[in-house]
Order: sequence, then structure tokens, then C-alpha cells
Amino acid sequence: MKAIDFPLEEYILPGHRLCAGCAAALAYRIALKALGPNTIVTVPASCITVLHGMHPVTAVKVPCLNTAFETSAVSASGIRAGLNAMGREGVNVVSWAGDGGTYDIGIQALSGAAERGDDIIHVCYDNEAYMNTGTHRSGATPIGTLTTTTPVDGKRQHKKDMIMIMLAHGVSYLATATPSYPMDLFKTFQKAAQIHGTRYIEILCPCPPGWGFETHLALEMGRLAVRSGVFPLVEWKGDSLTFHALSSPEPKREIFDKYIREQSRFRSMSEEDVESFWKQILARRKRLQRFQKEFCSI
Repeated sequence: MKAIDFPLEEYILPGHRLCAGCAAALAYRIALKALGPNTIVTVPASCITVLHGMHPVTAVKVPCLNTAFETSAVSASGIRAGLNAMGREGVNVVSWAGDGGTYDIGIQALSGAAERGDDIIHVCYDNEAYMNTGTHRSGATPIGTLTTTTPVDGKRQHKKDMIMIMLAHGVSYLATATPSYPMDLFKTFQKAAQIHGTRYIEILCPCPPGWGFETHLALEMGRLAVRSGVFPLVEWKGDSLTFHALSSPEPKREIFDKYIREQSRFRSMSEEDVESFWKQILARRKRLQRFQKEFCSI
């Protein structure tokens, strides 16, 4: 797909209130272009709530429900149940939450929706911390990361493997993406819209103030994450797990080292933290490959 083939219709208007260089805003813009006007979005407390703006004005042209931090997925399930009761078909129901509203506070509602197989798309835009409330560590924050709640020696735990958690739920569709590769992100949402059941899309959204890099480097950070193996691009569709061609066949240590150097949030990482982070990346790739080998042939 070429950029010139993107729909011209915009569903995010000029004047939203997110930071300069915000990858989450670009991801949201591309996703809504792919999903189209027949879309209802539910959003918990997050940066995207800030993007939407304050009543009675908004920067978004699709219906949206702002909901409590822990209720993004279950509110989407309720919206879908209401549409079903009215006989309304052809509407994309999307819960769009950050890593806090997915990995941590919202995981119970997401797990319930996935267990029931509710016909929703849950999107985790992952900027690896609670950015909207002041860059606090989350379950998605990598080891060694300096945040306002881990200000001395960084977070001491690894990032939660949400991909394996959602694969274990038996979702009908799962994909990872990043606005650093906009055409791939667009096609991912096009595919998701054609599938029923619970669909899970995780989008890595580099955050300039939270990660500590210049605003013009947001998309480059995403590309480094993919090329290094920090954030592999994968797709699960029914009964097969595939690695995207944009991802490196194996994690690349030299690109990983550059990824670490380019962000001030990692400035205090010890050599032990760097090695532990790297080993965790290798272990996650092996888990995905083992899942691909053992379960996709059943």
C-alpha cells in the first residue's frame, strides 16, 4: 500500500492537545482512517482523553465514551450488547487504552471480554508508562527505566508479556504495530475490522517527554524498537502466528544498544540491567517461536 492511497477523510481535527511529536496521536489518526465513520470508541483515563478535549468541544469526529480507568473493555462490551439489542450491524466498537489501562488497571475487564469472545477491538497504545499522570512506571515499563515513581535506580522488573497473555485467551485476532510503519498499521486495522470476536492490537507509541528524546525522533525510535527486536511485529489470525517481514529475523544487539543510548530514560541503567533487558528480549522471541511451532499446526 502507498501513502497516496490513504483515505483523505480525517477523523481527528486540527487543534488536539497532545504533545508535539506524539506517536499515539498519529496512531489514532491512522486507525480511524482505516476503521471509518461507523466506529464508536471508548477511552479510559489516558492521553487520548486529553486529545479528545473538554466538553462541549472535541477534536474527534466519531462517537466516543470517556470511561473509568478500569472499564475500557467492559464498556465496549456494553456498547456492543446495546447495538446487538437494537439490531445495529456494521459498527466497529473499539476500546482504546494505554498500557496502564491494559496491562494493569484494565486487565480484568479485558480478560473478561476476551474470555467471553465479545465482538470488540481492544487497542493498547503502549508508551511504556503512565504518561498522562506524570510518567509513572507501569507493567509495560522496561527494566532499568527511570520514571517519577522509580527515580533513583529505575524500575526493577521486566515488562509484562501481554502478547502471550492475550494469545492464551484465544482471541480471534492479535497484532502488534507502530505508527513508525504507517501503511502496516493501517492494514492491521483494516484486517481487524473484517473479523468478529475479541481482537487485540498493541501499538508501540514512543513518547518524547516520557522516553527522553527530541520530538522529531519519535518515528525513528519506533523503527529502532522493531529492528532491534525490542518490539517484534507479529500477527495471530485464527490459527497461525506470523512474524512481519519488517521485523528482524532475530534480535539485533547493535541496534538494541543504539535504542538504549538514544533515550534519557535509560541513562542510569547498569550493565547488568542492559544485559537483563537483552536476555528478556531473546527469551520473549523464543516463547513466540515456540508458540508458533507448537500451537499453529494444531
